[in-house]
Amino acid sequence: MQDFDFKMIDSGHYAAMRYTGDEEHVTVPETFAGLPVTVLFDKLFLGHEEITSIKIPDIVTDLGEFMFEGCVNLKHLDLPASMTSMWPYAFAYCGLEEVILPDGVVSIAPFAFKGCKNLKRVVCGKGMRKIESWAFGGCDSLEEVICGPDVEISPKAYETKKAWR
Repeated sequence: MQDFDFKMIDSGHYAAMRYTGDEEHVTVPETFAGLPVTVLFDKLFLGHEEITSIKIPDIVTDLGEFMFEGCVNLKHLDLPASMTSMWPYAFAYCGLEEVILPDGVVSIAPFAFKGCKNLKRVVCGKGMRKIESWAFGGCDSLEEVICGPDVEISPKAYETKKAWR
């Protein structure tokens, strides 16, 4: 069963606030009550070890904090071309091995991939301009980050810093 809770964030858009399903393969709904779902809120999939793949619709623009924390079996994630923003810790502590970021994402936030022990490869889109400090801290298997020559990479991007958690 796939079950989401939604909240209107303005007069024409919804945010997916909570997932209470139990499926291995999850598809985030494109609409709720006839209006687009454009934001995936903090901790949406927190602790869902059963999830192995997630399909996010092409109209989603924002991913919240700790979006996939505890999704240790998550292996496949389709990020939407419309995505422009991800908050710190968005991908933290999940099982992804590879991430391809859309062209609209201009920066990788601090701690975005913190503790992703299985992450091997990150491919940045054409819009990428900056990779923040501690973005890849604790990514022990990381072999490759592919980005353009003009991307500003913090000298601390690959360091592990003890955060508030």
